[in-house]
Amino acid sequence: MRGGGPLVLLRGLVLMAAAHCAAPRPPRHSSRPNVVLVACDSFDGRLTFYPGNQTVDLPFINFMKRHGSVFLNAYTNSPICCPSRAGSMWSGLFTHLTESWNNFKGLDPDYVTWMDLMQKHGYYTQKYGKLDYTSGHHSVSNRVEAWTRDVEFLLRQEGRPKVNLTGDRRHVRVMEADWQVTDKAVTWIKKEAVNLTQPFALYLGLNLPHPYPSPYAGENFGASTFLTSPYWLEKVKYEAIKIPTWSSLSEMHPVDYYSSYTKNCTGEFTKQEVRSIRAFYYAMCAETDAMLGEIISALQDTDLLKKTIIMFTSDHGELAMEHRQFYKMSMYEGSSHVPLLVMGPGIREQQQVSAVVSLVDIYPTMLDLARIPVLQNLSGYSLLPLLLEKAENELSSRGPRPSWVLSEFHGCNVNASTYMLRTDQWKYITYSDGVSVPPQLFDLSADPDELTNVAIKFPETVQSLDQILRSIVNYPRVSSFVQNYNKRQFISWKQSLGQNYSNVIANLRWHQDWLKEPKQYEDAIDRWLSQREQIK
Repeated sequence: MRGGGPLVLLRGLVLMAAAHCAAPRPPRHSSRPNVVLVACDSFDGRLTFYPGNQTVDLPFINFMKRHGSVFLNAYTNSPICCPSRAGSMWSGLFTHLTESWNNFKGLDPDYVTWMDLMQKHGYYTQKYGKLDYTSGHHSVSNRVEAWTRDVEFLLRQEGRPKVNLTGDRRHVRVMEADWQVTDKAVTWIKKEAVNLTQPFALYLGLNLPHPYPSPYAGENFGASTFLTSPYWLEKVKYEAIKIPTWSSLSEMHPVDYYSSYTKNCTGEFTKQEVRSIRAFYYAMCAETDAMLGEIISALQDTDLLKKTIIMFTSDHGELAMEHRQFYKMSMYEGSSHVPLLVMGPGIREQQQVSAVVSLVDIYPTMLDLARIPVLQNLSGYSLLPLLLEKAENELSSRGPRPSWVLSEFHGCNVNASTYMLRTDQWKYITYSDGVSVPPQLFDLSADPDELTNVAIKFPETVQSLDQILRSIVNYPRVSSFVQNYNKRQFISWKQSLGQNYSNVIANLRWHQDWLKEPKQYEDAIDRWLSQREQIK
């Protein structure tokens, strides 16, 4: 890390805090601000406010909270990498509108993003790091597992989650690839952005705190290793780590059981194993925070901070062994709740925003910041009315912000299309056609850990929320469409392999289970393929 490490950077930011606070706040219609979006991968949004923020030191996120606003209820619109970015962050549209069904299916390369529009309207734009919103990426395993989720078999698709400690207390740059793209962004700020005569929009995409590959786990290795160094582990407060409560395997919701099994989490785990996985994950979040700090410090060093809106978020969260799972692909809070912090000229300071928002709101917010007319077909709403020190006089032509957010998931490790409607108190989760799989309802005000499904206890609430959901999306029809899409994609892939099909499919990430009974699993796929397509 440059400049003597995070502590030196933080001291510099503390010294300039008074000057930052005293900086004049430009009115809404003054010159357009620079915009920086730092988007990481798999960051649990609950770590950015109490009580989650008690588990790990995140000084630069805390700096953004002191000098900006933090959203307490921000959600992904699809808890997996590519659909989250394609179906929300870069398109401003819900996943069922972009048809970004899995990590292989994203946007077309020529899709017009908010950054494209900002460039068209006079911004200088620059992107570094992980983008992951166009089609064609990720492993073969990832897409085949998604396509075959309706097949009547149950196979472990991931390595067992584990931890790995590397280096010593001087080892800062653990995720070197992320540090390198952060270095590039810092260099660009100091050498290029500082000399621009037009406003700029900078995007930095990080892989952390996503788990690392596990080489023993088969094709493309999966990613079930939580890796860090003693330097970052010392930022974690072990006494504050909460060991999650698990339901017994027999009491789990059927979709949760499928997810836990395919993620290789149905075996025995000691409390110490679970605590270690969570501690290492929090340490990875601390390293992510330090990269955010590099960007903030570069902006301060170049006197650009007072002219720049900074946003920090993530594509989704990380369960870190909550509900007997790691990874994402779930509507539980650890997976679906994302960080969202905003600071800069005109943004309210030390504000906690309780309104429910989601990543589709980034697109219209970026256009709003750039004084570009917001497109009327977007799924999201600008966040500026919730952020600005001076409220807008004019109301959005789209009307008031809705009191709900939508998230949906159609990819691997879950054997039914999943839909979540989140309101101020309730989280409603329904599956597939709304009938074949029991729904879930959680009262987050009384049950923040989502341990008690009260769908049977409150049928009128379920009915009311389901009506709202169906007014947003005809989810039984979407689920049927995805089922047919998965089958057609698999058939095309199988035909492309010819005689190599049996060997290739046997050696994907599920190879340890598949090779025990290869004919049994091929026969299960053949039975699935022989079934007629669903038409609804």
